[in-house]
Amino acid sequence: MRYSDEIIEEVRSRNDIVDVIGQYVSLKRTGANYVGLCPFHNEKSPSFSVSPSKQMFYCFGCRVGGNVFSFLMKYDNLTFGEAVKVLADRSGVKLPEQDESPEAKRMRDKKATLFEINKEAAKYYVYQLKSPNGAKGLSYFKDRALTDETIAHFGLGYSNGASSDLVKYLKSKGYSDALIIEAGLASHDEKYGTHDKFWNRVMFPILDANSKVIGFGGRVMGDGKPKYLNSPETPIFDKSRNLFGLNYAKNARAGYIIICEGYMDVIAMHQAGFNMAVASLGTAFTPQQAHLLKRYTDTVILSYDSDGAGTSAALRGIQILKEAGLKGKVLNLKPYKDPDEFIKNEGREAFEERIKKAENPFFFEIAVKEREYDMSDPAAKTEFHRYIGSKLCEFTEAVERENYLQAVAARYAIGADDLHKLVANMAAEGGIVKTSAKPKSGIHSKQNKEDPSRKPQRVLITWLADEPEIYPRVSKWVEPEDFTDDLYRGIAAWMWKNLDDGSFDPSKVLDHFTEEEEQRQVAELFNTNLVQVDTKDEREKAIHDILYEVKKAGYEKRLKDMASDDPEKWNYTLKGKRELEELFKAKIILDK
Repeated sequence: MRYSDEIIEEVRSRNDIVDVIGQYVSLKRTGANYVGLCPFHNEKSPSFSVSPSKQMFYCFGCRVGGNVFSFLMKYDNLTFGEAVKVLADRSGVKLPEQDESPEAKRMRDKKATLFEINKEAAKYYVYQLKSPNGAKGLSYFKDRALTDETIAHFGLGYSNGASSDLVKYLKSKGYSDALIIEAGLASHDEKYGTHDKFWNRVMFPILDANSKVIGFGGRVMGDGKPKYLNSPETPIFDKSRNLFGLNYAKNARAGYIIICEGYMDVIAMHQAGFNMAVASLGTAFTPQQAHLLKRYTDTVILSYDSDGAGTSAALRGIQILKEAGLKGKVLNLKPYKDPDEFIKNEGREAFEERIKKAENPFFFEIAVKEREYDMSDPAAKTEFHRYIGSKLCEFTEAVERENYLQAVAARYAIGADDLHKLVANMAAEGGIVKTSAKPKSGIHSKQNKEDPSRKPQRVLITWLADEPEIYPRVSKWVEPEDFTDDLYRGIAAWMWKNLDDGSFDPSKVLDHFTEEEEQRQVAELFNTNLVQVDTKDEREKAIHDILYEVKKAGYEKRLKDMASDDPEKWNYTLKGKRELEELFKAKIILDK
């Protein structure tokens, strides 16, 4: 739902950005602003700035910025509407009822009910685990060396041996058979009627990124089949688009996320302090899960079992990560099968060391392929080297290809010159593989050189936002139409209007933008580093030069956009030159 501007402004105004962000980031006052370590990328020196006067945040390192809404959207992966609701609840603002079609309202209400049912089921399973009936389940978790704190943290539970206890409990809460079945917690047949989906199993509640219970995984006690059973697909549970443990891992801020195979691997890793671990939900790693991870990190470490199936899963995962534009690494767990087993035997420090030495996916793929060749046979060895050459041809960037070539030559004792010739010959035969460019997240790097006329325009907007009292001197020479960038021109028009009528408040400008990239650009506009000047004369010269650059850029752009046969072009040329000459000769007097 799109809330009115008045409601959005009320919610924003009641949630001071310093107070809200201060709950997530340690902030220290520096001058007029607050600074801290950016929660969106790894850094040792604080470059994350929060302005109480503008009610904006901006990171000069990764160039992420926005207002209190966009901070929550990025930090907790919320939609704009969800961020508005969170902050409305925090500040006691009552939001209007959603205006939507009867069908959309019916589906929204149904999803809300399914969330409630799953939450009740989770509470019931926890109760069962703590009861005498759950002794078998509790013993299983204790045998796996889980502490009481970890069991409670993950909401682990137990479904007892009776086939319809949960159904009876949920029906006592007023939920119908149909809804319990639709929630994935029960089945129905003629022989048994409506009965529990899970029984005689330890239960792992599955939470979405917002910590809502959307389904369950259950491991059978004893030798029953299947060993693991997951909730079926429901209106709130899509296995391919969720990950176990992501509700915690998304806030780990480790710079990477580890994906492994099972629930117990994730839980054991979190208990050992590795709270960046997640697992897929009884299915192979999917492209949708990779794109979900991309919201929180640009590096994923694959930690699959060290057997053949785990190796195959890692190879598939590497390709999926590549296609999603994520950097991938592979964790070597040998001689142990999985993270849980490794940590129990070797401990936290040893596991942390393995993370640091996680294998580059290129070398992992080559090492796996090497097993197919008899390296004592010259013909097989040559074929293996040809495979390496074909892999090197996949690098389209010459520097990257050369770096890998040198590393491969050293690792496999191949003459670098010989490998160069092999790659050159293979490239000539088949060409260097052309791969589509993938967007990279993390620290922002400029692909193209910025138009130099944009910087003075940003400086002018920031200066005006910081010192609106200089507006009369600015507006005498520059108008919004002089800004060459569409976004800059729109912001300037809004500023000029509000400065004219005395209602200017920089904190309100972001209310008009809900897209993350737009908010980043606007926040950057209002957080440009200003010219460092000490004296009044230097300040006046600086503002004069900026006004002249902005006016000149606007004049040149409008002249360029006019058709050559436009009858007004000649008049505009003369008028523009005259105004530029007047501004060039003028002296800008500032009171401060």
